[in-house]
Amino acid sequence: MRTDQILTRLERVFARLDREPERPAHLQTPQMSRHRVVLLGSTLAFYLAIVVAVLTTSWLVRLDWQIMFFRPYEQWPQLHAFLDYLVVLGQRGPTAVMVAAWLGWRSWRQHTLRPLITLGVALLLLNVTVGSVKLGLGRLGPHYATEIGSAELFAGGDIFPSGHTANAVVTWGILAYLASTVVTRRVLSVVSAVVSLSVGATTVYLGTHWVSDVLLGWSAGLLILLALPWFEPLIARAEAYVFDLREMLRRRAETGRMPAPVVSALTPLLSAGGKWQLKPVTPTAEEPAAVPAAAAAAGAAATGHSPAHRPAVHPANRPHLIRSERTPVTPVGSRRPPHTERAGTRGAAARPVAGG
Repeated sequence: MRTDQILTRLERVFARLDREPERPAHLQTPQMSRHRVVLLGSTLAFYLAIVVAVLTTSWLVRLDWQIMFFRPYEQWPQLHAFLDYLVVLGQRGPTAVMVAAWLGWRSWRQHTLRPLITLGVALLLLNVTVGSVKLGLGRLGPHYATEIGSAELFAGGDIFPSGHTANAVVTWGILAYLASTVVTRRVLSVVSAVVSLSVGATTVYLGTHWVSDVLLGWSAGLLILLALPWFEPLIARAEAYVFDLREMLRRRAETGRMPAPVVSALTPLLSAGGKWQLKPVTPTAEEPAAVPAAAAAAGAAATGHSPAHRPAVHPANRPHLIRSERTPVTPVGSRRPPHTERAGTRGAAARPVAGG
């Protein structure tokens, strides 16, 4: 794909986003309701209970060891090939790319950046919360366990909670969170729950996680989804900041306070479908920027080289003067010293000196 085609498509995308957001009137942004607060508190209590159960080497740790010795991947080997592919639905890279592509199309269709920013905030919260607990507790996985019956904590591991499970809950659950209708939200909630449960159970089958890892991963991902309404004001400010930054770049390009190469690169992105067109203009005596340009032009005429074209920006709604109406510009001189021998040969033919 050529560069001009890429810039044309980017111009269409930004022109689409310039329109007013089309938010569904029958489904508002999720709010932190009393029901959601109760669910958040219950999930947090469950989260803390699992952590305490593992720290105290309770019955949950014994259950972890019993399932590990059971070795599900040896009991049902015919499922191994299929579950190797299913567990990919919990990996960060592939799932983030797929969901980001869908939400990017949603952003273009609804003329808003909220879906993509919400996904970014959710993944950032996931990295901070789950990553800090993983590194802080340092639990080893079943394949690297050293002492039978122990919780394998503070041993340099990073599997508690399960990152695959938490990522599946957040990545696929964000689709239900951003659904545009009530029916779609309910259907996607069921689908995301089935996918996250399947991914968590698959990690136990493969022997890469303890059961307690999966339980904590489910609760960690659910906590992020339930707490997202608290971050809606931040998401709105981030979206407004992106468009304000673009407006600032437009104004700088309009007033000519940006370098010419930057203006040339940003012209397709700032044009917004023809609303703001940056056009080169010929310098006039009324503009102070014309003096350096005239000096460069005079120097180029003396040396016989044409300078690189540096278009000045001009708003589309400002009238352009035709050449006959412009005030002639007197060059201030070339940067190179004048050559008297060249100047003498440009006039009429020299007459012979009399008396010789």
